[in-house]
Amino acid sequence: MENTRRDFIKTSVLAAGALTFGLNGNAVGSNEYPYTLPALPYGFNALEPFIDEKTMMIHHGKHHQTYTDKLNAALEKFPDYQSKGLQNLFAQITLLPVELKTAIQNNGGGYWNHSFFWQILSPVKKEPSEELLAAITKSFENMDKLKSEMIAAGLSVFGSGWVWLIETAQKDLKIVTTTNQNNPMMGDANDKGAPILGIDVWEHSYYLKYQNKRVEYFNGIWNVIDWHRVSALYF
Repeated sequence: MENTRRDFIKTSVLAAGALTFGLNGNAVGSNEYPYTLPALPYGFNALEPFIDEKTMMIHHGKHHQTYTDKLNAALEKFPDYQSKGLQNLFAQITLLPVELKTAIQNNGGGYWNHSFFWQILSPVKKEPSEELLAAITKSFENMDKLKSEMIAAGLSVFGSGWVWLIETAQKDLKIVTTTNQNNPMMGDANDKGAPILGIDVWEHSYYLKYQNKRVEYFNGIWNVIDWHRVSALYF
């Protein structure tokens, strides 16, 4: 019964339109076309001083809204794909018509990645579960080593992209990066897996406060990661 429950939650978590977290079942983003901009689970100023209010307002209300609008506009031209869900479109991305493939990579990825990103941040300090902490210790020795390796990976991204902590098919934890709005669930990803943590490396996510000091942004955002939600994504 427990394995069945976990399989169900895991599948729900990865369903790109409605990421259901094991802790409380909150949905992230809309479940079907047309997609809608999800509300933030906290106020625009809630993550200060690490993420400033103005950045959050622009990042969510302008950038994420634009990804949402452009995703819907692209799918409007391809009615046969409107009901497939983003997870399936990500997995089959190499088989999509060229115009749709580009839109799903850029705007579908932008929609999903940001919907995920808002939910793994919190103004309240939270600790990882014992299970996740044991997995982190196994893969990275300790939390400090995980942090330093994720920061190094994020700093290695040239231009725009993301740094992820994923669970691989072998149930290992691995740090990977993607360019632009790609993510590890896409069929053409170099390293595939289920994201349990993702940090936005696009300049619009930090430049108003940190300017070119990307390392300070990484150190800051580490203070507002919601480890309860990250733990709920790890099985």
